[in-house]
Amino acid sequence: MVNKIVSVEAAASLIANGDTITTSGFVGIGVPEYLLKGVEERFLRSAEPNDLTLFFAAGQGDGKERGLNHLGHESLLRRVVGGHWGLIPKVAKLAVEGKIEAYNLPQGVISHLFRDIAAGKPGTVSRVGLETFVDPRSQGGKINAQTTEDLVTTIEIEGEDYLFYKAFPINVALLRGTTADPAGNITMEREALVIDNLAQAMAVKNSNGIVIVQVERTVAHGSLNPRDVEIPGALVDAVVIAPAADHMQTFATAYSHAYAGRFRVEADAIPPMPLNARKIIARRAAFELPVNGVVNLGIGMPEGVASVASEEKLLGHVTLSAEPGVVGGQPASGLDFGAAINTDAIVNQAQQFDFYDGGGLDLAVLGMAEIDAAGSVNVSRFGPRLAGAGGFINISQNARAVVYTGTFTSGGAQMSVEGGTLNIRSEGHIRKFVKQVEQVTFAGPRAARMQQPVLYVTERCVFQLTRDGLELMEIAPGIDLQRDILALMDFEPVMTDVVSMDERIFTAGSMNLRVDLLHLDLNDRIALDATKGQLFINLEKMRIRNLHDVTLIRERVEDVCVGLGGRVDAIVNYDGTSIDPDIENDYAAMVKDLEDRFYSAVTRYSGSAFMRLKLGAVFQRETAPHIFETADEAKRFLAQMKDN
Repeated sequence: MVNKIVSVEAAASLIANGDTITTSGFVGIGVPEYLLKGVEERFLRSAEPNDLTLFFAAGQGDGKERGLNHLGHESLLRRVVGGHWGLIPKVAKLAVEGKIEAYNLPQGVISHLFRDIAAGKPGTVSRVGLETFVDPRSQGGKINAQTTEDLVTTIEIEGEDYLFYKAFPINVALLRGTTADPAGNITMEREALVIDNLAQAMAVKNSNGIVIVQVERTVAHGSLNPRDVEIPGALVDAVVIAPAADHMQTFATAYSHAYAGRFRVEADAIPPMPLNARKIIARRAAFELPVNGVVNLGIGMPEGVASVASEEKLLGHVTLSAEPGVVGGQPASGLDFGAAINTDAIVNQAQQFDFYDGGGLDLAVLGMAEIDAAGSVNVSRFGPRLAGAGGFINISQNARAVVYTGTFTSGGAQMSVEGGTLNIRSEGHIRKFVKQVEQVTFAGPRAARMQQPVLYVTERCVFQLTRDGLELMEIAPGIDLQRDILALMDFEPVMTDVVSMDERIFTAGSMNLRVDLLHLDLNDRIALDATKGQLFINLEKMRIRNLHDVTLIRERVEDVCVGLGGRVDAIVNYDGTSIDPDIENDYAAMVKDLEDRFYSAVTRYSGSAFMRLKLGAVFQRETAPHIFETADEAKRFLAQMKDN
């Protein structure tokens, strides 16, 4: 019977000079650490293999020595095509210094390329990357001047621009699983993710290459349940048993039953964050969480949103996800990032990006490092520092709404919250709001044309993306507009109707955000004064974001008014209300229907001149736009109508 189990030295010797290799892993999850060490040791001993092309999707490393850092040697690598570079500084240094050819392509595109190479297709066609640094009309994803071949070209299909990402054969795959039998059938029951292992194995096999898999244990022939096998033995050429130290579940955790999905654990253990800049930003971002929606939280600052959602008891009302294939549950952070506890499902990475690219994300909360007047964002390249895009381009370009999060400045900023106001004690010396970003990872003008809702949340202010560029929307209490914001920007934002950030963000204890997002207070917001025959509708600071919200308002008014036997006068407070542009027509139609059925007269008010203007435009499509500045003005108008 066939026995594919070999030593790590024998496995490393299968790689020939000039080969193209691909590796599995996401941050510190699923990385074939033992195999990578074996390749490095062979090279240091014999200067072989050399002139390799490395092709990987997600970043695989700890930012120091592990993962793909083992391959960071001159002459070992000739070319690298990768998605995220921030965790592999040894390889990134070679790229930045021009010692290798190097490309940075979107992680999701590379994930799809594995499938398309397996299927024998010439490449991958996608909108992902248009108008970013990946677009060949910009940099084509090339990292340095030594990189000349065009791996990305533009094509037109039925009048629309697309990017074509060129496929190429892959000679060797270095992958990882949990258990193998001697025939090379691989299961992954103790792994936190399945990532792209099957697609990579198929791509290499159909390129007439060699598939090598690292596992932690072996079993006898015929022992594995075929439903548990992730990589069939027919695709595997060699299996290497790794020692425990080189087969940790993540680079931070030796093994967790919870990350493997074997057991569910108590999920309320996220400790509340201290009331600092990070929590302020996470709290403001949490106001945008879509109830019953699917959300992606990026690494770093966005991770705080999960903590706030837990504190506000909202985790059960959203589905959090992560790009390597996590659906539901509570995401991990740091070098555990990509893993999660209490998940609903773990799918492969390419399928997750299918969902993301098709617009499945209701919201993405991502980090930001540089932002310019057009709303473009850079998170990928800063002079000699190469972070790479990872899945950022796929996620940000295709989510239905995006919230970028980060401090207003960086590099030494110190601040505190005192008496419900924000106090800047010392300012950061690095500006984030610049005239033009160094590299476009997110194209603001394209998003504005596509009418994608985009917010930029900092601890001291909030901006939104408009066709005219970045617009300042909100300022934190205690912040001076000129000194703390405008003087620290390289451009002047659009300013139409600037309001104060919600005061609850700057106070200790729960914000009671659950009430806002679930509209649990509608009974209090919509009430009838039967003695006066007046219906009071208080929509102050309410966010009407979807048809479900419109339906809740309509149903509450009907509950109050049906059966009264007569009409009522309605007074509506729109102070601080926001209505999503996509549902303005539906909202206006709902209001007109209620007027026709239940109201004898209606008057509205808002302290915001901009909101009065906007509401006037919305309502005059269907009904008379009487919108006043104060409640007293609205009531006087109503009285005059009754007198007449």
